[in-house]
Amino acid sequence: MTTIRKQLAGILFILSSSSLVLAQTPSVDRINVPLSDPGRPVTLRVGLISGSITVKGSSTKEVVVEARTRFEEYEREERSEAPPGLKRIPNTSTGLSVEEDDNVVRVSTGSRGGSRTTDLTIEVPTACSMKLSTVNDGDIKVQNVTGDLEINNTNGHVTLTGISGSAVAHALNGDLVVTFVKVNPQRAMSFSSLNGKIDVTLPADTKASLYLKDEMGEIYSDFDMKVEPATTKVEEGGKGKVGRYHVKVEKAMRGVINGGGVEMQFSNFNGDIYIRKGK
Repeated sequence: MTTIRKQLAGILFILSSSSLVLAQTPSVDRINVPLSDPGRPVTLRVGLISGSITVKGSSTKEVVVEARTRFEEYEREERSEAPPGLKRIPNTSTGLSVEEDDNVVRVSTGSRGGSRTTDLTIEVPTACSMKLSTVNDGDIKVQNVTGDLEINNTNGHVTLTGISGSAVAHALNGDLVVTFVKVNPQRAMSFSSLNGKIDVTLPADTKASLYLKDEMGEIYSDFDMKVEPATTKVEEGGKGKVGRYHVKVEKAMRGVINGGGVEMQFSNFNGDIYIRKGK
């Protein structure tokens, strides 16, 4: 009888330990979002305070959103001081919120998004335009989509791969890497960073007019680029008859590839700019 009791006690200990681990494991929430019209392009809008955003285009007819909280965040929080005799019960829910209206899908992580780090992985139809932003503790990655992209990351990298269409992308304190399959000749584009490299690959036959500005770095390209002089700006104004006369030569260049075309702006402060010709 004593042996049986010991075995039962061991089993109960294992089960209680497993329950504790499961209770403290951050949750993974997954939502399948039906579209109002699966035959039309989709618009995706995501804004995070803390976390990463990964978007993948596929042949899906819906939008699939998966949110995951980072376990290490809760390990750190667990070490915070608790009242005597009490144990902290971490809230590991993602707070995921998804709305769909007329093929526009909005994703957020609720009011507590600023106090925890949540990583989003989203599968979308290939024809998808999007506006994505995050501030801390995560990168933004997008691949295999066709549409107009507006991407902003404050403290992380931006990587756009296999893109067709246009992009306005900014990585304040991170690298910006973009690879185009096809460029929309009707949409102007912009690529900027403050403390990171800008590396953009364009199809070899892209016709573009470029504005290039890099304060502390260098600019490199394997395109046969015709470079034009910097623009001289003259400002006049002030009080009195004489007024004020000011001449400013921009610390920038203008370049033309394949005869010129869509406007593209490349602006960096403390990093190099690479404009590559696709194979």
